[in-house]
Amino acid sequence: MGKRDDLIAQYADDLRNKCGMQPDIDLLTKVTIGCGPAIYNADASTVAGSQPDEIETVKNNFLIKKLGLADGPQLDDAIAQVIEVYGKSERNKYRAVVYYMLTKHFGKEAVYG
Repeated sequence: MGKRDDLIAQYADDLRNKCGMQPDIDLLTKVTIGCGPAIYNADASTVAGSQPDEIETVKNNFLIKKLGLADGPQLDDAIAQVIEVYGKSERNKYRAVVYYMLTKHFGKEAVYG
């Protein structure tokens, strides 16, 4: 297995054990690939859920640009819900896992068709 496969396995483990959901490995793989080289960078691979500028980045670059959602309070609410499910005290909230959960939340799996 390559490094990306190892990371996908780690993300799937987080989804099962920290978020209490059974991951769709095919979608998780596509979301992970969509994150690009950021998954290999220690800082870029995680989401700092308590930093407002990080939340804005997730909202603008992922929810609006990638998923094509309209801006509004529902986006902030969804991000807050995902951070809550992942666990506010969880230090490493992996970007691919957060993006996966947001994709599922908004039913936007077709973006990764």
